[in-house]
Amino acid sequence: MKTTHIAASSILQELERTLQLVRPEEIEALAESVASAGAIFVAGAGRSGLMMRAFAMRLMHMGFRAYVVGESVTPGITAGDLLVIGSGSGETRTLAAMAAKAKSLGAEVAALTVVQESTLGQLASACVVVPAATKDGSTGMALTAQPMGSLFEQSLLLLLDTIILHLMDRKALEGAAMFNNHANLE
Repeated sequence: MKTTHIAASSILQELERTLQLVRPEEIEALAESVASAGAIFVAGAGRSGLMMRAFAMRLMHMGFRAYVVGESVTPGITAGDLLVIGSGSGETRTLAAMAAKAKSLGAEVAALTVVQESTLGQLASACVVVPAATKDGSTGMALTAQPMGSLFEQSLLLLLDTIILHLMDRKALEGAAMFNNHANLE
């Protein structure tokens, strides 16, 4: 039991240290991009993709037109829309190709990544640098006891929830109002 408590405490310390290093102006720029987009499309691979799916769900709860790339009900992206990609390395080929395609169609691209100089970081008009370790541990500023990209993925979820809170504040929304868009068939 004591080991579990120590591990949880260590994870929380890593998250706090990492999140304090994220630049507030980058979060603000991403929130502004989301607020002004016609529709928001999200993408990520693996566990990062799961964090992005959670973000799309919260955006939908707020009344945004939000879609997960690759789902059968996702429409095409167009000019005025926003593609938000979460990728630790910023070099996942499929995601980089997706970002390039979105830009060629006139959509904006935003990225949350460890490496600002990455392909995705360079394609993005709004880039949030998350100073965590990538899954291979080769880049990033944070030392972590956690495996692979865990610190990035956890930080990604918390940063995306921070953006949701920022947008809720801008729209003067409370959680109860968002419940109207919550799933109700289960």
